[in-house]
Amino acid sequence: MTEPKQLRAIEEPLIVFCRMVRSRSQENSQAMDLMYSRRLYGQCMAILRQEVDSMVRTIFLLKAKPAHREDLLRSSLAGEFWVKETGKGKVSDRDMVDLGSTLQGWTASVYKFGCGFIHLSRFHDYNDADPLAVVSPDDRKAILHHMRYHHGGPATDEPEFGELAFYFPQVFDKITSNLECYLKDLEKNLETED
Repeated sequence: MTEPKQLRAIEEPLIVFCRMVRSRSQENSQAMDLMYSRRLYGQCMAILRQEVDSMVRTIFLLKAKPAHREDLLRSSLAGEFWVKETGKGKVSDRDMVDLGSTLQGWTASVYKFGCGFIHLSRFHDYNDADPLAVVSPDDRKAILHHMRYHHGGPATDEPEFGELAFYFPQVFDKITSNLECYLKDLEKNLETED
């Protein structure tokens, strides 16, 4: 039996944040299975991008000083923008992705490529025009490097989007498993600071 909502409102921000992230991740997992089975690869990329968003936010919290972390958690629950530790300016997606990339080199590649599927772009024409043909050679090289290193393929040097899409479930599982490790680290870190 679940607790009444009025009691849950006084829960620690960390508990609520981690629960929200895990709930989103679980829903994303179900959505990935459904979208992938129907070959809705643009939606798969959007789901991957959401999962990376959760991961980079968790990493950012994990690396923040305890007082700032608490402010960021409270801002999340209040639906407010995250503010930099200095109090000047908001924390941007770029700030979070850059920090996440120092721990997971593939984070920036997935995030950047995924943004093309979040925002209306030429990538949405993937049934008729290959999105990999319009990314820069450096980005394509980075994507292929990370895909091969972590997932064993694609084997060809000039893969089409469909070949890349074959690996989406594996990419999702990789992001999700890393995310869960970071959530556990975040929970342990905060528990030991009290």
